[in-house]
Amino acid sequence: MARLLSQTLIHTGRFLLRRFSEPPPAVSLSLSRVCFHRHYSSKSLSLVSPLGSPSSSLFTPPALCKFSAFSSSATTIEVQSTEHEVVIALGSNIGNRMNNFREALRLMKLSGISVTRHSCLYETAPVHITDQPKFLNAAVRGVTKLGPHELLTVLKTIEKDMGREDGIRYGPRPLDLDILFYGNLRVNSENLIIPHERLWERSFVLAPLVDLLGTNVDNDTVAHWHSLALHPGGILQAWERLGGESLIGQDGVKRVLPIGDKLWDFTSRTHVMGILNLTPDSFSDGGQFQSIDSAVSRVRLMVSEGADIIDIGAQSTRPMASRISCQEELERLIPVLEAVRGMPEMEEKLISVDTFNSEVALEAVSNGADILNDVSAGRLDPNMHKVVAESGVPYMAMHMRGDPCTMQNEENLQYGDVCKDVASELYMRVRDAEISGIPAWRVMIDPGIGFSKRVDHNLDVIMDLGKIREEIGKRSIGVSHAPVLIGPSRKRFLGDICGRPEAAERDAATVASVTAGVLGGANIIRVHNVRDNADAAKVCDAMLRRRRSKG
Repeated sequence: MARLLSQTLIHTGRFLLRRFSEPPPAVSLSLSRVCFHRHYSSKSLSLVSPLGSPSSSLFTPPALCKFSAFSSSATTIEVQSTEHEVVIALGSNIGNRMNNFREALRLMKLSGISVTRHSCLYETAPVHITDQPKFLNAAVRGVTKLGPHELLTVLKTIEKDMGREDGIRYGPRPLDLDILFYGNLRVNSENLIIPHERLWERSFVLAPLVDLLGTNVDNDTVAHWHSLALHPGGILQAWERLGGESLIGQDGVKRVLPIGDKLWDFTSRTHVMGILNLTPDSFSDGGQFQSIDSAVSRVRLMVSEGADIIDIGAQSTRPMASRISCQEELERLIPVLEAVRGMPEMEEKLISVDTFNSEVALEAVSNGADILNDVSAGRLDPNMHKVVAESGVPYMAMHMRGDPCTMQNEENLQYGDVCKDVASELYMRVRDAEISGIPAWRVMIDPGIGFSKRVDHNLDVIMDLGKIREEIGKRSIGVSHAPVLIGPSRKRFLGDICGRPEAAERDAATVASVTAGVLGGANIIRVHNVRDNADAAKVCDAMLRRRRSKG
């Protein structure tokens, strides 16, 4: 926190120095015309600098002060458009809340608001009026050329288009959109206050807001946002003073991931992903489950032993595995996927499809896949992120260098600090996915145990999952909160350590590595032997609950 405070003060100081030592870059006469609605022309607007002094010059340079965009007589003014970074909060508790968010984001894009970052999703208990459905809350960060009141008008129009009506304050609504920050400005007018005066006491607003930041302050605008907090340590200290991460799972706040029409509380316990390989050449069980009957029987067993998710793969990703055609992968996958989806035992379970091929991903979702699990995080197929973005399903992005044939080459095994390097490379893949239209609230991450890593690298990753989260959190706290999957099951590095050349003999070693991973923060374990690892996860969860109960 001391480091964050220092960085915040440094960036804020630089921001203030530039703001008050240079001519304001804001408005000048130009050929572009911006029209202000007459509804706002008679309202007063107070723009305040980070020091709290009036700064009307931020909008109107001294040379142009003979008329104002917000005077009672003017409805238009010639201005030069510039982009401003904004933060917008979203809330919904009527109808399909996730669909409401998706539609709101679509309309925002059409209205000139380009979203660049997404928070996690939070399901929260209602406040003030408690006899109403739970809310879904989130926040987005983006850029727009709209002025603050124009932005307000756009957001209110979107709310109305989405069915919001004037009603009881704090009552149910299909959509609630609020401006949390607007560039380097504070706004105080009759109908718009930025930042909102009660922002700092509302966990359902602060939690998603914090997700849009990193523990490192990335630009002057963010430094300004920190300067607006009621605490010297900025927004992050305000969140910590409210309770911070201790509030998640408590106080009516749950961090969730959308899957279909449901919200998955991935923090409540460790979830078990059972492996179903449909390949003839997988390192552990290749060729055993290629028929529909054998695959269905295997799924039934894994579900009975405690699997929450079944991960189906039709393309081997073991070292030196050859790449098959899209058609062959689909011929292996689709009949089994359809059969598994139709099993009564799978009614409350999830199906993940393990593929790095966008055509296969598209067909998988069309045939019932709930999750897409991509070992390349989009690097092996340039269309993968587009397909995932349009599909609306959660995306598992894994760290790997090269491809299965080259991932263990010497050049792909060079790391300075493996956890820092994995975190940096994985974050960049997630950022690429988000820029392509996959919200961070739909992303899960896998550090790629056994992929492009030596024995010691794998051990470091398992033991230091918290360090990977921390490194990602320097750039995005939201991404650092994403569900983390580990998949050490029966991997060769366990055989090298234990002297077990046969993959099927590595289950005890798998349990040991899974235990370390869960205690270190893993949310999902991907395993062959479901029963033993599910038991290990239950014991780890009990330990973690005990630790939390003791404070």
